Amino acid sequence: MEVTQVLHMNGGTGETSYSSNSLLQQKVISLTKGMREEAITSIYLSKLPRCLAIADLGCSSGPNTFFVISEAIKLVDKLCREKNHQSPEYQIFMNDLPGNDFNNIFKSLGSFKEQLSNEMEAEIGPCFFTGVPGSFYGRIFPNKTLHFVHSSYSLQWLSKVPEEMENNKGNIYMARTSPSNVLKAYHEQFQSDFSLFLKCRAEEIVEGGGMVLTFLGRRSDDPSSKECCYIWELLAMALNDMVSKGTIKEEQMDTFNIPQYTPSPSEVKLEVLKEGSFTIIGLEVSTVPWNAYDNWNSFDSECSLSKSPSDIGGYNVTKCMRAVAEPLLISHFGDAIIEEVFGRYQEILTERMSKEKTEFVNVSISMIRRA
Repeated sequence: MEVTQVLHMNGGTGETSYSSNSLLQQKVISLTKGMREEAITSIYLSKLPRCLAIADLGCSSGPNTFFVISEAIKLVDKLCREKNHQSPEYQIFMNDLPGNDFNNIFKSLGSFKEQLSNEMEAEIGPCFFTGVPGSFYGRIFPNKTLHFVHSSYSLQWLSKVPEEMENNKGNIYMARTSPSNVLKAYHEQFQSDFSLFLKCRAEEIVEGGGMVLTFLGRRSDDPSSKECCYIWELLAMALNDMVSKGTIKEEQMDTFNIPQYTPSPSEVKLEVLKEGSFTIIGLEVSTVPWNAYDNWNSFDSECSLSKSPSDIGGYNVTKCMRAVAEPLLISHFGDAIIEEVFGRYQEILTERMSKEKTEFVNVSISMIRRA
């Protein structure tokens, strides 16, 4: 699997698109509002740049794409009015892998700018938007050009599936039954990738510039703990059911692994300290229930009346995960299995969510580029 070619969220605006199924991610972004505001305020007041350069890494497409950018511009505008400063110009970089639906982003730029203008109390400086396709596990911007970098729910994705995974049979990710070499390989790939990410951003961010990053992660020191691996274990159950029925070949299942690592706060902190270019300002852990967005979307009111909370939750979580995982599954298994696998996945999720407390764990870190 060439991750840079096949890893992307479902494009478009249809029923199974990421655009229509990313309210959970918006909830996660909202949890770090205070951390972002503190970072942007500090950066702007210390630098007073005539052109403020902001990059969103792993921007995807849909309603979340401009969420952080809009907040940042409104905050800086507020600071300018308080300090009687002229509004800066804004250079906004939207980065994701080449398979991302950049067309959807560009099509919505006009309406975003119009809405932002209507919401501002005063006229702001011009905003220049640039799409930047490419992996953030490498240089993607010129030297010392960025003031603020944001990334949410992107850095848990690895640059590639770790090597030597042949004995992770029956699993598609780290799991309680994964051999120790599999857990070690995942951890080492995360260390290599995140270290490279930090090194590249250190070259691209100005001194005193900052980053706020949020990972899908875990609290536990155990990389195979249920709190970070369970969502994939249940998808593996659906796939294994189809192996037992002969719908999927066993060798196909044995060679499919998710290119992701859900780190703990201590693992994130350790890599930042080892790389050495950034000072940690804040490190937080938060949680969001899998079904946190039950009332936000998907079921109409009449349908909702006839469904239990676990039915609605299972339906919504399945759609969220499908928007994320479908391209990976199609690239490995083909598209003929998709409806069946997600139908089975929904049944499993609904049954488990009716009996257990299920939540996503988020690790967020704020950093400033050292002089």
